[in-house]
Amino acid sequence: MKVETVDYKAAYAAETLARSLRDTGFAVLANHPITPDRIDAIYGAWGDFFAGDGKFDFAVQPPAHDGYFAFRSENAKDSPVKDLKEFFHVYPGCRLPADIEALTRQIYADLDNLGRELLGWIQAQAPAEVTDDLSMPLDKMMEGSDQSLLRILHYPPVETAEPGAIRAAAHEDINLITLLLSGSKPGLQAMDADGNWHDVACDPGMITINNGDMLAMATGDHFPSTTHRVTNPDAGQNVSRYSMPMFLHPRPDVPLRPDMTADQYLQKRLREIGLK
Repeated sequence: MKVETVDYKAAYAAETLARSLRDTGFAVLANHPITPDRIDAIYGAWGDFFAGDGKFDFAVQPPAHDGYFAFRSENAKDSPVKDLKEFFHVYPGCRLPADIEALTRQIYADLDNLGRELLGWIQAQAPAEVTDDLSMPLDKMMEGSDQSLLRILHYPPVETAEPGAIRAAAHEDINLITLLLSGSKPGLQAMDADGNWHDVACDPGMITINNGDMLAMATGDHFPSTTHRVTNPDAGQNVSRYSMPMFLHPRPDVPLRPDMTADQYLQKRLREIGLK
């Protein structure tokens, strides 16, 4: 399984990105506009947040879907075991800790803009038989959308866990594409077509990109939604891991196929993973 590294500034960047996403569902983006020092800064800031008790002041208040989700709030689809993680959901206009609000909103905006640009690349590289069947161009699906989600994840050191419990069980993402600021520790793995697991390497400062279910559905699986997971650490590396994916979501009314809008699919999947 060859996940390609894409130089954002290279002349052939769009072609390389589309090829890797088509073949593996994943790609790694280097030399992009979000500098490594900014990534380090936001991971450090949110690491301090998760270490304190102030996080409970931001506990999610249903039916809202932003704020802090406590440890073991979510399970993968079809998994009876909760994942070993806590996390915070960031949407436009949501309540955020004052000391890290500006930093977080800027990262959100930059990832949102970058994701929209990459969707334009994917659209331009897709064959005519795929683009002709789309309800609208992929980047146009994002116009006016305030649905994209920045999720800040903390995987604490693994203590005693029930059988089968891991940091993030095997799953596919719901959205169009995901942009993941490289995690603080290894652990991300993707499954190939034969059911084998492969480590997804991502050096500090790089961004991992992967297809979600909505992109796969809209393109007739030309860009497949690849199963992935986050494994538990080895004994010698049993420390906290942080991860920060940006999930690019289209407007709720966008048809992914004739019988399914983006919002209909999102609500279905939220029920399946225990968040609704």
